[in-house]
Amino acid sequence: MAVDTSPRSTTWTHVDGEWLPGNPPLIGPTSHAMWLGSTVFDGARWFDGIAPDLDLHCQRINRSALAMGLKPVKSAEEIVALAWEGVAKFDGATAIYIKPMYWGEHGSPGSVVAVDGESTRFALCLFEAPMGGHGGTSLTVSPYRRPSPETAMTEAKTGSLYPNSGRMIAEARSRGFDNALVRDLNGNVVETASSNVFMVKDGVVMTPAANRTFLAGITRSRVIGLLRKAGFDVHEAALSVEDFLQADEIFTTGNYSKVVGVTRLDDRNLQEGPVTRKALELYMDWAFGRSESEE
Repeated sequence: MAVDTSPRSTTWTHVDGEWLPGNPPLIGPTSHAMWLGSTVFDGARWFDGIAPDLDLHCQRINRSALAMGLKPVKSAEEIVALAWEGVAKFDGATAIYIKPMYWGEHGSPGSVVAVDGESTRFALCLFEAPMGGHGGTSLTVSPYRRPSPETAMTEAKTGSLYPNSGRMIAEARSRGFDNALVRDLNGNVVETASSNVFMVKDGVVMTPAANRTFLAGITRSRVIGLLRKAGFDVHEAALSVEDFLQADEIFTTGNYSKVVGVTRLDDRNLQEGPVTRKALELYMDWAFGRSESEE
């Protein structure tokens, strides 16, 4: 097999029992995943010797596979073990993104559109990716919306949902912002184009209620639990754009950069506030084992 060994960063992929460097060609033009989108993935992080909630990310990829109609061919425990095997291939100087993936090769018998779960393939890709979020981020309200479960495969972390996120980010950046604040079809704020979002008003922390239109993330859940344990009043609720425009603080959570303060929402400038800093502190203390476990 010819292998492209010149990706943008150091990369290793485990597929079919072996580790391959770079960006190996895995999906052909007749693969169901190529032309009909039967891909799911997940993402965990390794940095400074730790991989927070790696087990939960490996459990979620299997749930996403089932939601897509694929057949998980690895247990979560097997994926965790492979991830640590892969981490050992790097020099440890740069943070790593850990990305397990499943996809379908063939359509089901009698219907090329529906995926044949028996044709499921698996790969685990690890690549260097420095932690981001330093200095905060800016948001603008997106003109595009998140779909509902009746209109898209929202129950899975599937690649087919991400072109919508991509156009949200591209449109926001065309207007000078880093990311987009996104609403559902009913007009409620649900997340950003690539992360979950929180706001703080008069010391109360609020985040959009999980309504199956967006990925209520693992880091989101972790931060909610840690803040509540630390004595903060945290609510999941239906929130409007106006609620966010009147917030004292806004921050995002996600696997890629963990906790990031929002410094601008459209025409309003904000400061990284004390709750945002505390959320990051609590998360890192938990991740490095400097506090009691939050399960």
